[in-house]
Amino acid sequence: MEPGVEWVRDFPEAELKRLFGAPTFFRGRSYHESGHVKDLHVADGYCRALVTGSGRQIYETEAERTGRRLRTHCTCPLGHSCKHVVAIMLEARAHVDAAFGPAPSWEDQLAPLIAGTDARASAGRRLALEFAVAATTYTGTPRITLQPLREGSRTPWVKTGATWGDLIQAYRSPDLNQPQRGVLAQIHQLSPDGGYGYGIAPTLDLAGLGPLVWPLLQRAAALGVELLAGEGLRSVRMADGAATVTLDLARDDDGAIHARPRASVLPAGAPGRLLLLGSPAHGLGHLDGGTLTLWALAAPPPDGLDRLIAGGDTVDVPAHDAGRFLSLYYPALARSGAVGSVDGSVEPPDLSPPRLHLTVRHRPTHVAGLTWGFTYPSPVPGGAPTVLPLDPEPDGPPRDHAAEQRLTDHGARLLGAHPALLGTGRQPLLGTAELAGMALATFLIETLPDLRAAGVDVVEVGDAAEYAEADEAPVIHLSADDGAERDWFNLHITVTVDGQDVPFDQLFAALAAGDEALLLDSGTWFSLDIPELHDLRRLIEEARDLVDPDSPGTLRLNPFQAGLWEELVGLGVVARQSRRWREAVERLLPDGDRQDIPVPAGLRADLRPYQERGFRWLAALWDAGLGGVLADDMGLGKTLQTLALLERARADGQLEGAPVLVVAPASVVGTWLDEAARFAPDLRVVAITATGRKRGDDVAAAVSGAHVVVTSYTLLRLEDAEYRALTWSGLILDEAQFVKNHRSRTYQAARRLGAPFTLAITGTPLENSLMDLWSMLSLSAPGLFPKPEQFTERYRKPIEVERDRGALETLRRRIRPFVLRRTKREVVQELPEKIEQLQRIDLTPAHRKVYDRYLQRERQRVLGMLNDLDRNRVAIFRALTMLRQLALDPVLVDAVDDAHGHGRSAKVTSLVEQITELAAEGHRALVFSSFTGYLALVREALDEAGVGYVYLDGRTRDRPARIARFREGDDPVFLISLKAGGFGLTLTEADYVFVLDPWWNPAAENQAIDRTHRIGQTRSVNVYRMVSVDTIEEKVVALQERKRDLFTSVVDSGSFSSGRITAADIRGLFEG
Repeated sequence: MEPGVEWVRDFPEAELKRLFGAPTFFRGRSYHESGHVKDLHVADGYCRALVTGSGRQIYETEAERTGRRLRTHCTCPLGHSCKHVVAIMLEARAHVDAAFGPAPSWEDQLAPLIAGTDARASAGRRLALEFAVAATTYTGTPRITLQPLREGSRTPWVKTGATWGDLIQAYRSPDLNQPQRGVLAQIHQLSPDGGYGYGIAPTLDLAGLGPLVWPLLQRAAALGVELLAGEGLRSVRMADGAATVTLDLARDDDGAIHARPRASVLPAGAPGRLLLLGSPAHGLGHLDGGTLTLWALAAPPPDGLDRLIAGGDTVDVPAHDAGRFLSLYYPALARSGAVGSVDGSVEPPDLSPPRLHLTVRHRPTHVAGLTWGFTYPSPVPGGAPTVLPLDPEPDGPPRDHAAEQRLTDHGARLLGAHPALLGTGRQPLLGTAELAGMALATFLIETLPDLRAAGVDVVEVGDAAEYAEADEAPVIHLSADDGAERDWFNLHITVTVDGQDVPFDQLFAALAAGDEALLLDSGTWFSLDIPELHDLRRLIEEARDLVDPDSPGTLRLNPFQAGLWEELVGLGVVARQSRRWREAVERLLPDGDRQDIPVPAGLRADLRPYQERGFRWLAALWDAGLGGVLADDMGLGKTLQTLALLERARADGQLEGAPVLVVAPASVVGTWLDEAARFAPDLRVVAITATGRKRGDDVAAAVSGAHVVVTSYTLLRLEDAEYRALTWSGLILDEAQFVKNHRSRTYQAARRLGAPFTLAITGTPLENSLMDLWSMLSLSAPGLFPKPEQFTERYRKPIEVERDRGALETLRRRIRPFVLRRTKREVVQELPEKIEQLQRIDLTPAHRKVYDRYLQRERQRVLGMLNDLDRNRVAIFRALTMLRQLALDPVLVDAVDDAHGHGRSAKVTSLVEQITELAAEGHRALVFSSFTGYLALVREALDEAGVGYVYLDGRTRDRPARIARFREGDDPVFLISLKAGGFGLTLTEADYVFVLDPWWNPAAENQAIDRTHRIGQTRSVNVYRMVSVDTIEEKVVALQERKRDLFTSVVDSGSFSSGRITAADIRGLFEG
């Protein structure tokens, strides 16, 4: 560093604080510590730097030593003696200390003393500050104004050249005493309009300058700024120390209390007038005979005391109100520290805090009203306490709001089990509330003792009931008797506890509301949190449409509610049941498999075990006069099981004169004839395949003498009246999803046939929604779910919209006796472990147009490169890859083609349709593609279809988490890039695999498929290779295995290690 730079040590922090004032110093030190100073240069007696301001403006700042003073300049609006100067001085001192070591501590301690000897000797005209009493404010308090003056040539002090505007803009007043100008400029910055601009007022209101004005006024006086008395004053004095203002209490001989404002810095009874400055007050003035004395306030006085001071009022409390004043008002004043008694004539009362107060008013029928408040102890010994309401009244006495808030907060915590008693916002308790029933009993037994123990004043009015918990658990009794209508029965439910009958409507209402306990009229209560009662609530809620309105404890059941009866029996004691009801239930809900039903001898087939069980289930329904839905997986022999049932009915003579009508899609009618002839040749089967006009006869004539009549859904709809005119032993609806729309004419035609037995056969009982299932059950088991609106409310919305597993489980239990579904995985163990199929997908016309255009171009280009295969191998690879992508979706090659309207690829559409159906049946699938861009298109389609999925490719960082999400979650699809899924995965949760773009390396493809092939030990795996028809995909799949291996060498990341493809092989990919 240059010589002579040690001069900055003559200006330590204490000196800088004195020269510039504390506010400016601390702001400057913050700038220095925050690194705002850049490009510092220090020389002998001089330093300069760039300082970044708060608005990111850069200021050029200089400081020059002149003796024991500093001459400063800055390009900021203040111009001189600003925080930027402080910042560069501190930065300079830090640099010097770093270069030469810190200065001795004694120099820092003595520097202010040396500098202080000539603080008033700064060059320039001295300044003065004129204090004046202006017009009073709206509160009646006089305003104290400040106006700067400068030393005059002919008169002591003049206004010219010393306005506030001159002081805050240094270039306008270079002849002024700069330290004095600087501190007055800082005072002006405290005013609300303390900025720079036009229209600066000539005076400042002292009250509006805030508490920071007082150290600046002290600083100004120390720098020699004269404090002058202006209009209305003779002299002005700045007093040392801080003042406090209190309300002084004095009691006279008559016992009255007189309260006067008093300043701590003035003797009692001092003449003159007190002035509070600011709102909230920060200063105190005392006017006495034209002399103004000013103090800073140690703390603002309480609200209201300023008005007393402004009016110079004395509050006189008569002797008979002294006790009330001391009990209600004195505590509030004492909490603010604003009251005292200098002469000791008023002794402070006992200031015990308030307590929470609760009044409980008992009324008949287990009801009580609660009122909260606060108990304020009397400050007078032996005096009665005062109870105040929870919420303050507008003209009520002063209160300890902080203590009250603590009490109510604590009370609210104790009432956590009673949310009905809690308020909102800042008031956590309700002032008045009501409790009834079990809530009241719980409150009195459990909560009230805790409140008393916590110090709450509790007052009970009236007599409370004797509450006690029942000694024994409730017992449920069931009985069933014959109803007035055929096939309907009355089910009675009663509940007792400790020998007392429990009103059923009250019990069910409490269970439905989720109450934890129920209170009887006697005061006995019992817990509702037992499994039997929860199950009872659920079952009664399911059957609420069956409740007898004249008898809340009675249900009206038919045999279709046998499942409901079976669950109710498990809850309680069956007191009695009629013979007809018992026989109906036993037929439908036998113990185990119905081994007593033999396979008919006339059946020409050996039924597999699961087919025998299906046949016996059908026979049990037939014998009970009920129907159902046979929903076995495709290929499990639903037709054969049904033919076994029909042969049994024929052998028993039940089809003579009243055949069974089988309705099926027109394409399946012939299958029924063939299967019947093959497996049940004794059945006389008639097929109706045309309308009566074409046949030349009516339906009755056509079916005469038949055991089974097979027709189509279309013909049933067209000749509805003729079919209804006949008597049928049963109705069988094959591919019953054809009647899933209960508003269609076909559904109505089937519903109106009135057959005593209806069987719905389908491999897809659900296609779009649960209403598909309702439609089939409303035909086959019409008494199970009578109304579609109630089914929608109770099952469809909770299951489909709210994902309510409880509702789903309930639905499964209800339909269990009437729906039989087995899958291949469950019953056919001999199926191959892995079933592979090739799915050929036609391109859409728009897609075909784009693909063919690119194919023609690439064919000519690639065929032209085959003469030098080795040299052009990479280019050929790119062309083959592009055609593979084009076979999937043109957007993978050129997004511009997407604007041509080819739409979503047929392969994605087919994939989403299949996955949606599989997911509905509970299956899960892996979807592989070697192109992540194509997987992105699949993701979009699945999102639109509302199908959940997990995604994994080679760039996925959280690979284990993705795998765990699929294995442990419910998403039915796992989208995987082929290379990412070829190793390190065990996904035994999936049983379907879709390969979207056949991979030319069979080993790599099989390795990916084997992620699920491991589940073949327990479940069969279905693998679908989706191939676009008449594209490069189909041609490559058609290549011999050797050529597929050869093709792999072209596309395997440029590695041509084995079996290199020949020009003839590639030519075969492009030629027909």
